[in-house]
Amino acid sequence: MTAETGRTPLSDKALHYRSYRLFWFASAAAPFAANIISVAVGWQIYDITRNPLFLGYVGLAQFLPALVLVLVTGLAADTFPRRLIMAVCLGVEVICAGILLLTAFGHIMEIWPIYVALVMIGTARAFIAPAASSLAPNLVPPEALGNALTLNATAWQSANIVGPAIGGLLYGIAPGAAYGTAAVLMSIAGFLILSIPKPPQARRGETKTLETLLAGFRYIWREKIVLGAISLDMFAVLLGGAVALLPVYARDILEVGPLGLGLLRAAPGIGGIAMALYLQRFPVRDHAGHILLVCVALFGLFTVVFGVSTAVWLSIGALLLMGAFDMVSVVLRETLIQLWTPDQVRGRVSAVNAVFIGASNELGEFRAGLVAARWGTVFAVAIGGAGTMMVAGLWSAIFPSMRKQRRIDRRGV
Repeated sequence: MTAETGRTPLSDKALHYRSYRLFWFASAAAPFAANIISVAVGWQIYDITRNPLFLGYVGLAQFLPALVLVLVTGLAADTFPRRLIMAVCLGVEVICAGILLLTAFGHIMEIWPIYVALVMIGTARAFIAPAASSLAPNLVPPEALGNALTLNATAWQSANIVGPAIGGLLYGIAPGAAYGTAAVLMSIAGFLILSIPKPPQARRGETKTLETLLAGFRYIWREKIVLGAISLDMFAVLLGGAVALLPVYARDILEVGPLGLGLLRAAPGIGGIAMALYLQRFPVRDHAGHILLVCVALFGLFTVVFGVSTAVWLSIGALLLMGAFDMVSVVLRETLIQLWTPDQVRGRVSAVNAVFIGASNELGEFRAGLVAARWGTVFAVAIGGAGTMMVAGLWSAIFPSMRKQRRIDRRGV
């Protein structure tokens, strides 16, 4: 027993807990499937339209449901069993993968069925995101939460490495093979989630009023460090996101084909997983705020390098470093948010965070597609990266408490 707490110390390794192990394997399988679908859909739509604007619509179709449903999804995660929400939504994604499979097998040249499936996927993920991010703290003690969130990011980045490459390879063999594999992986993820024993979950018998629905927004606005961390990610990746335009680079600029597209998509994940392994061994213990801001600025810098590059080796190198510096930001930001947020509002805070993440990813893809259609792909990526560096500088001035934060928990600046 420790002198400070009077209790037996618990393991700080998340994988020592069976419930978390099941959750972690599901957290690897689901994004693996999502990456396969993302590569296949991007190539399929660009093959049909040859217009980068329609690649931007892919992100918009998946972001809008999270924005429209933000008040509902967070409250659902704080009211209903989070693992059941995840399992049901994964079932919906399996159905969507089946719809995409039919469009591929039927050689349908209309793109509206693809967007219908993407909206359904976006709706399912709008409910999954707050449920999943709120469930992890229920499966491990606080001592292991930082390790758990790093492992979550590792699983996600591992999927980003293997998923795009496998997705490009499968799509090159047959589009139906890509969508069929994704459906199987999502089914496995749903089974694993249902296998998790019912965890404790703090609930209050709150009357469902507008004040209850807005609790997540109020908490984030009150905690300026949380607000700074969430908004930093949103604006940085909103401007710096280049993933949606990778099909253009693969086909028209670097000329590497579907398999090359998969490799380009995998490169940020490789950089991210390498950084995650480093952070597992050497976690950030001091000067967290400064490190967060510097890594966001470096993410923007290498986005510019990727945008202007016409050499495959330089493009892949830039993507590797983008993934590495983004991983530092992800781990610091998510650990801070989860450790600072009480469990009874964690779902609502996570839902707001998911909308910010969606804005930075899916809405960022729409921005990239829109700018690329008007001024060109290279300009869209390069100007976005420059904007990300500016955001890092501005947030350093606007949120001094975040910049000065030395630790990512409540134990002081």
